Order: sequence, then structure tokens, then C-alpha cells
Amino acid sequence: MLRRFVSQLGPQESIDQIFLVSDKQLRPNRNGNLYLQIELSDRTGTVGARMWNANETVFSSFENGDYVRVEGTTQLFQSAVQMIVSRLNRVDPAEVNEDEFQPLSTTEVDRLARRLGEMLRGMENPALRNLAESFLLDEAFMARFTRAPAGVKNHHAYLGGLLEHTVKLMEVVLRLAPCYPQLDRDLLLTGAFLHDAGKVGELSFDQGFSYTDEGQLVGHLVMAVGLLDRKVAEAEQLSGEPVDRETVLRLKHMLVSHHGEYEFGSPKLPMTLEAVALAFLDNLDAKLASFSQQLRDDPNVDSHWTAYNANLRRKLFKGSPAGEEPSADAGM
Repeated sequence: MLRRFVSQLGPQESIDQIFLVSDKQLRPNRNGNLYLQIELSDRTGTVGARMWNANETVFSSFENGDYVRVEGTTQLFQSAVQMIVSRLNRVDPAEVNEDEFQPLSTTEVDRLARRLGEMLRGMENPALRNLAESFLLDEAFMARFTRAPAGVKNHHAYLGGLLEHTVKLMEVVLRLAPCYPQLDRDLLLTGAFLHDAGKVGELSFDQGFSYTDEGQLVGHLVMAVGLLDRKVAEAEQLSGEPVDRETVLRLKHMLVSHHGEYEFGSPKLPMTLEAVALAFLDNLDAKLASFSQQLRDDPNVDSHWTAYNANLRRKLFKGSPAGEEPSADAGM
């Protein structure tokens, strides 16, 4: 039977298929009876689900990040599709086609990884090219870098998301740099590559997404600086030549300042042209990804507007159907 993806689900459908499960909670209702609340997803989106009269046995039979076979029905609740689950069982990952559950297929990840190498090896600065090569030759690092999400909840929060975010940012750098000749293109390109490199250690993503102990205590900005120091030493050994100290210092500044503002977690504000450009471009790609996901996954099927998103602090206009005029008080 052909799979019905989340984006295709409507109300009053009978469901019997596999989903990726997250955000599991066992909660009491008003009468004190327990019910299971979970999020079910595939590559096209996420749907909320509830299982009434659940218990600890059901709750402990699977973990966040597991694949589960779900039987149930869909319904509309407050203009959103949700699922009422009657049966749920964990599925062996070996029986699952992972491409059905991840926004990026393995083919797309391979393409992005090749493009990453092309851009880095195409730099004109030999020292930065050698530095980049020390990362590209590190099989353990690249295996995690190409699989990691860019976040647990926010933008690009899926396997391969860090790679996709990084490659998009680097592509923008290549198009932007000719417009601003005062920018050091190769320095900005290297900063775009490394700005979130610390997330390979900050995040745990073998089963579900969470923060490692080091990620919680130190964070990816500081972790990236330590990673850079180690790779500079490797690049110098590889080439037999030192990497200019000011170049390394400028790169470190880009890493610790790329969140742009103190309130967003930057220990330093951007103080070089490349650091300013990186902070704005990183924010642009992250915001566009977050807004696009909100528009794509919004459960508010009967409105021209998405539901209010607390993280974005706004609702978004989805547009009016063809031939229909927006209402005068839309979004009010």
C-alpha cells in the first residue's frame, strides 16, 4: 500500500503505517486518567497524536527517535488535523526506508557534501584551502558533519540539516562577495563553513535530537574555537607552513560573534566586515528556513494565516486561494 505522508492527511482517515515519534509525554486528563501525547512525523511534516487510556507500559515501550507503527484515525481539532491512536508498536529501524522520514535523501546529502568540497577546494587562499582540507580529510568529523541537524527544534532540525544550512550559506557568500569587494571572500567562505561546526559535538542525534553534556555546559561557539585550533595545527603539519595568526584570530572572532547580539548568545559582537556579513547571512538563512517550515507544517488548514508561533512571535500569511480576496481583518 502506498504511503500517505503527513502533508496529505485529512480528517476522518484510517491510519495504519509507520512514523518517526518524538516529544512523548504521559499526562493525566481532568479525571486523572493517563493519556499519551506524541508527535508523529515523516519527511513532509509532523502531526500531533493522542492515545487515550494509556499507561506506563505503553509509554516505556518506545523512545523519542524510534520508528513506530501506528493504527488510528485522524480528526480535526481546533482547525488542525490530529491523530487518535488505538495501537502503537515500535519498529526495527532495519525495516524502515529512512528516506521516507528525512527531508533530505541520502542522494541529496551526497550531492551537498560534494558541493561543499568543491567550494572549499576552489578557494584562492592556500592557507585557508589547506585548513579546509584538514577538515575534509577527517572522516570521523565529516561523517558527523554531514549527518548532524543544525538544531534540536528550530531551523534545519533534521538529519543533514547542518550540511544543508552550511552549503546554502556558502553559496550565498559566493554570490554576495563580488558585490562587496571590501570583503575577503575566502575568509568569509571559511567562516560560513565553520560557524556551526561545533554542533557535531554539541548535539546528540543518533536517536532523536538532544544536547550532549558538553553541548549544555560549553556550547557550539566555544567548542568550534577548540576544533579550529586543532585543525590549524593539522593544516600546518600537512603543508609545512604556518597559518597566519591574524587570519586565525579573525576566524575565531567570526565563530564567537556569528549570533550577532549578546541576547542571542554571542560573547562578542561582530567587529570585522566578514563577521558582520556572516551574522546577517546566517540569520537570513535560519529565518527563511524557520518561516518556510511554519508555512509548510501549519495545521491551521481552514485559515489564510498560520497559527501563532511563540518562537517566531507572530503568525504568517499563507495566501488566499486563487480568486479569493483577503479579508479586511485578516491576521487581526
